[in-house]
Amino acid sequence: MTPDQLLVLGLFVACCAVLALCSAYADSRRPYVGGLLAAAAMAVLLLGNGRQPGGYAPRDVPDALYGVIADLVR
Repeated sequence: MTPDQLLVLGLFVACCAVLALCSAYADSRRPYVGGLLAAAAMAVLLLGNGRQPGGYAPRDVPDALYGVIADLVR
């Protein structure tokens, strides 16, 4: 996988983690799944950032996101 794909995958998993954490909080449950997803998202984001020469700046994220979406559409 390319670093852009890893970045987008990590962001997607991070969004799922936030939803799982909010759901667990609303139902007064322990956030096992949310915590696991948050750890996985952090690992994938760090892997993608490590493979990108110079890392990612916040201004690079939209270009990476749109590039991955464009690759999927093609």
